[in-house]
Amino acid sequence: MDTAHKKRHENIAEYILYLWQLEDLFRALQFSPEAIHSQLVAPRKDLTEQQKADFLVWYMDLVNLLQEEGKSEQGHLNHTLHLIGDLHDLHLQLMKLPVGGHYRHTFARLEPELPRLRSLVGDRPMSDTELCFRALYAAMLYHIKGEKNSVVKDTLEFVSPVIAELAAMYGKVERGEIDLFKNDEE
Repeated sequence: MDTAHKKRHENIAEYILYLWQLEDLFRALQFSPEAIHSQLVAPRKDLTEQQKADFLVWYMDLVNLLQEEGKSEQGHLNHTLHLIGDLHDLHLQLMKLPVGGHYRHTFARLEPELPRLRSLVGDRPMSDTELCFRALYAAMLYHIKGEKNSVVKDTLEFVSPVIAELAAMYGKVERGEIDLFKNDEE
């Protein structure tokens, strides 16, 4: 809850990946409140008993959402998919507006890799932005498992800079630090 809140405001990409990781943890724990408490809440020595209770309620709210959305076995919460949609809308704006010059340059390095990533991630139609998130999450899982291969290295080399810059721009736009439609010549 505190981690998610902090990530949401500091780095939208980390927030999305964090929630995806929680989804998988909940599935691994078979959505059991007891298992979630014993594995994810009780070990937290930095929390008061009230905070632990609040965490458990928040985790169970996420579990309920997964179940309500029919994503008990696989898939991601609509909330995160909507955020990725927002990021993709920003991506499309950055690809054409003057303020996106640096982003376009960063994305150009990734663009030739997209067909290969699509073949690895799956057949389902998805935006380039969602594809990047799915590739990053897969690379993260491989890394956690200790598997090192060229797919992980390539994903981190090509996808990470694009998502990092997109997330940074999203934060700046959200905080009002940048105006997408300001003409650089003014």
